[in-house]
Amino acid sequence: MAYLGRLWESYNHYFTLEHVMELLEQYRGFGPLPGILLPMAEAFLPILPLFIFVIANTNAFGLWLGFLYSWVGACVGALLVFFLVRKFVRGRLANFIGRHEKVKKMMIWIEKHGFGPMFLILCFPFTPSAAVNLVAALSKVSTNQFILAVLAGKMVMIFTMSFIGYDLRALVEQPLRSVIVGVVIFLLWIVGKRIEVRLQTNVKQRDH
Repeated sequence: MAYLGRLWESYNHYFTLEHVMELLEQYRGFGPLPGILLPMAEAFLPILPLFIFVIANTNAFGLWLGFLYSWVGACVGALLVFFLVRKFVRGRLANFIGRHEKVKKMMIWIEKHGFGPMFLILCFPFTPSAAVNLVAALSKVSTNQFILAVLAGKMVMIFTMSFIGYDLRALVEQPLRSVIVGVVIFLLWIVGKRIEVRLQTNVKQRDH
């Protein structure tokens, strides 16, 4: 437990907005590459703070370039996970899928509904998009449907994050704006959770 506590403290110390921005400044000579690689890494390690990466990009590169770099990185990461799992892992997990009914039901539900639910999940920052990447790769959903859902859904999600985090100083100096941003984040969290619950309910209803 002590080791986990130290690990958590290190995580909180390293992945702060200030530290990530220092990292971007340190490697500014590489152009947009660091700003793209950080959101891309989050697709492979969902524990990484995508929200912090996006805010750091918008403050380091400006609203539009920061949004663009974050969106490209997030999309490339999601697509890489999808293609790698589908090509190298899906066959090996056939037995696992067969033993876990919830995973199997979610796969069937996504296969049946295609673009719609994937797009909605990927629009909101507080829904399990990493799980969607994995389940979609294990399912028989078409590659074109997944690519379209990722490009469109991530665009909405990343721009929302970018717009909220673009001018952090204004959030401090203008309390009303801070309240509005807080309400927006809270509403996005509620909507994301409702979508997640609705998906789980639909899977259960389909089973019954």
